[in-house]
Amino acid sequence: MLERSVESRRLSRRLSLSASGRELAPAIPFRRTFREFWPDTKGLRRLFAAGVVFAILAALCEVAAIRLFGHITDEVLTTRNLAGFWGPAFWWLGLAALAGAASFGGAYLTALGAERFLLALRDRVYAHLQTLAPDFSEKRRLGDLMARLTDDVEAIEELVGSGLVKAITTVASVVFFAGAAFFIRWDLALLTMALVPLFLVVSKVFAARFRTAAALERASNGAMNSVLEEGLANQPLVQAYNRQGAESRRLHGEGRGWLRANMAQAWLAGLYGPVVQVIETVCLIVILGFGAWEIAAGRLTLGGLLAFAAYLALLYPAVQGLGELALNVSEAAAGSDRVIEILKAKPTVTDAGDAVAVGRGEGRIAFDRVGFGYPGRGRPVLRDVSFTAGPGDVVVLAGPSGAGKSTVAKLLLRFYDTDEGRILLDGADLRDLTRESLRENVTILHQETLLFSGSVRDNIAYGRPDASLDEVLRAAEVAGVHDFVRLLPQGYDTPVGQRGRLLSGGQRQRIAIARAVLRDTPVLVLDEPTSGLDDDTAAQVMGPLRRLMAGRTTLLITHDLRHLPDRVRVVALEPVPRQERIRLKRVGVPARSVRSAVRGTPAGREGAPSP
Repeated sequence: MLERSVESRRLSRRLSLSASGRELAPAIPFRRTFREFWPDTKGLRRLFAAGVVFAILAALCEVAAIRLFGHITDEVLTTRNLAGFWGPAFWWLGLAALAGAASFGGAYLTALGAERFLLALRDRVYAHLQTLAPDFSEKRRLGDLMARLTDDVEAIEELVGSGLVKAITTVASVVFFAGAAFFIRWDLALLTMALVPLFLVVSKVFAARFRTAAALERASNGAMNSVLEEGLANQPLVQAYNRQGAESRRLHGEGRGWLRANMAQAWLAGLYGPVVQVIETVCLIVILGFGAWEIAAGRLTLGGLLAFAAYLALLYPAVQGLGELALNVSEAAAGSDRVIEILKAKPTVTDAGDAVAVGRGEGRIAFDRVGFGYPGRGRPVLRDVSFTAGPGDVVVLAGPSGAGKSTVAKLLLRFYDTDEGRILLDGADLRDLTRESLRENVTILHQETLLFSGSVRDNIAYGRPDASLDEVLRAAEVAGVHDFVRLLPQGYDTPVGQRGRLLSGGQRQRIAIARAVLRDTPVLVLDEPTSGLDDDTAAQVMGPLRRLMAGRTTLLITHDLRHLPDRVRVVALEPVPRQERIRLKRVGVPARSVRSAVRGTPAGREGAPSP
C-alpha cells in the first residue's frame, strides 16, 4: 500500500513538473513519436539492453526466492524441522544479494542511458533552434521554448528510453510471475488472469483523463514561467512604473490556473491508487478464499498458497505498470508535438549545394535593386534598394521606424534572402557563399547591447574565444574599456551580471565595441549604437566607434544624426505604402508569392557622392 501511494505521488509530481505553452498539445500517435526519436538512442541501446538484462535477472531472483519461501514454510515451519532451515536460508540470502546487485546495475545503466539520451536530444533540438531565423524565437515566449527543451524532452525520454526498458522488464515480470503461479496451481492462476483485465480497463480510462490534465498543466505552467521570466527580466521597469502589484496579481492569476490544473492531476492520481487497491484486495480475497478451501481439502499446502499469494502480490503491480505505460504515452504525446514543431521548422536560409567558403575579403558590398518582405506579412518591407560601399566608407541608413533599416542588416547577414535583386560581397552574390564564411566577414553591433553573464574578458572575446589576454587588452584600449575595467573589483574577470546589468549603458556599449574590434572583420554594421545613451555618453562612445570604423565598410543605422562621423553618405528609407502587396515568387520558399517593391532613396551628405 505504501509503495502504491509513493508511486501515485511520483506520477503526480512527474506530471506536475511538465511545462510548455498555452495551447494544448494535440494527440500524437505513439508510432510517430517513437519513429521520430528512436534514432536518438543510437549508441545508447547497449546500455538500455543491459538494463533490461539486469532487471530480468532481478525478477528471476525474486521468483526463486519466493519458491524458497514456500519450501521453508512447508518443510521447516509446518514440520518444525529447524535443521532444514539453514540451507534454504543461505540460498535465499544469496538470491537477495544477487537481486539487489542486478537491480542496482539495471537502474544505474538505464539512468545513464536516459541521461545521455536527454543530453543528445536536447543538444539536437537546441542546435536546430540555432539554425532558424531569429524571428522564430522572437515570436514565442521564452518560458515556452525553455519548457520544450527541458520538461517536454524529459517526457519523450520516459517513453523512448527508460520507458521502453520499463515496458520490456514489466512484460517479462508479468510472464515470470504468472508462469510461477501456473506452476503452483494452474486453475488458481487462470482465476487470477481472469481478473487482470480489470487493471487494464482502469488504466485505459485514467490514461485519457491524465493526458488532458497533463496538457492543461503544461499550458498553465508554461504561462506562469513566462510571467516569472518577464517580470524578473524587466524588474527595473516594473519598479520604476510602480507595477509591482499588477505583476504580482498577474502571477497570482496564472498561479491559480496552475493550481487548478495540478489539483485535477492530484485528484486523478489520488483516485487511481485507491481504485487499483480495491481491485487488488478483491483479487487477493478471492484467491485466499479459494486457496483456504483447497488447503482444507488437502489439495494445496500452506507454503504453496503463501507462495502463490506472493507471486500474486508482485504480478498485479506489474500488470498495473503495463497500464501505466498508457499514461507515459499520453504524457509523451503532450510534449512530443511541441518538440517536433521545432525540429520540423525549416531554416529560412540554407547554403546552396555549391556554396563557396570565402576567406577574409576587402568588404565591398553592393545592394542591387533589393526587395524583401517578411514571410506571412502582406506587404514588402524593402523595395528597389540600391547602394554600394567600400573600405573606409560610412553609409548611414536613415528613416522612420518600420522603414526597414534593421532589415538591411538581417539581409546582409543572410538571416533572410532577398525576394528580388541581389546583395554582393566583393562581387560575389551572398547566396553563392556559405553563411559561416559570410558572417566571418561581418560584425554587427545590435541596437540592444547583448552581453552574456560571464566576465568582462569573456564578453570581449566572445567572437574570438581563442584570443590571448594581450589581444583582449588591445581591443579594450581601442574601445575605451580599459579605463573603467581597471577600477572594477576583479578587473577583466569581473562578472557583468545577467545581460550586463551590473554595468552602465555606456560601459556595456564599449564592451560590445571592444568585442567588435577584437573580431576585426572588414564589414561593420552599427544598429543604433547610441540609442538610449545621453548626449555626453553618446559623444564618448562615438570616439571608440570612429576608431572601429576606420578602414572598414560601415553601415550605420540610426535615427540620431547628431554624432555622425565626417563625410558619410545617407540612404534615406521610406516605409512601403500599406496598399503594396507581395505578388512575385519568393526566392527559396516554395509555393509562396511575393513582390519586391521599390523603396530606398539615396541622398548625399556633406558633399559626398550619392551611392
